[in-house]
Amino acid sequence: MASLPEITVKPPRRGPGRPTLSNEELLDKALDVFLEQGFDRTSIDAICAAAGVAKRTVYQRHGDKKSLFRAALERAIDEWIVPIAELRALESADLELCLLRIGRRLVANLMTPAGIRLLQITNAESHHQPEIGAYAYTEGTGRTIDYLTDLFERRVGPLARAETDWREAAFAFLTLVTGPGTMAAWGVVLDPAAVDDHVSFTVRLFLHGLLDSDQAGSLQRRAAGID
Repeated sequence: MASLPEITVKPPRRGPGRPTLSNEELLDKALDVFLEQGFDRTSIDAICAAAGVAKRTVYQRHGDKKSLFRAALERAIDEWIVPIAELRALESADLELCLLRIGRRLVANLMTPAGIRLLQITNAESHHQPEIGAYAYTEGTGRTIDYLTDLFERRVGPLARAETDWREAAFAFLTLVTGPGTMAAWGVVLDPAAVDDHVSFTVRLFLHGLLDSDQAGSLQRRAAGID
């Protein structure tokens, strides 16, 4: 008896659908929309339209708009901060050169499009959602201040005034040197050469405000191997 011919059943062709978007891409698109429209005015529909995904994708991944916003902002902060190991790698025997390198790196990072976006949206929304500002400080600014505090204690502490509060010194340094980033977040267009001049000036102002002339001279001689 002849066997029946084998029948191959082809799976039905899928109709055109939306391409799969990675979660990182979704969060990046969402943050752009939140910055442009503000948290309150932003809808899930607007985010879906910008990202090219279905609403169910957003809800499955993040639950609601607030959770999506927090996830997008936290990812942006984590991606943006300068790793402490990178700052340590910039240290040198010459303290002024060390602070200049660190200041330039922090300002350059702050003035990237991602840095300006992060400043703008954090400033706009943290008064409505204080936990956003707290996260940005703890994971970003706070870690940098911890590092600078340790740096000043190690490098300047033996020579500076005994009553110096090194954490306050770290906060003052960061506030002074990163001023151009704040201005850029306000929409001020700054010349790169002027930004570099600002960093150089504030480093000198900060360093020689901590040390008197004899101490500053001793520090420089030690860096040069004279003392």
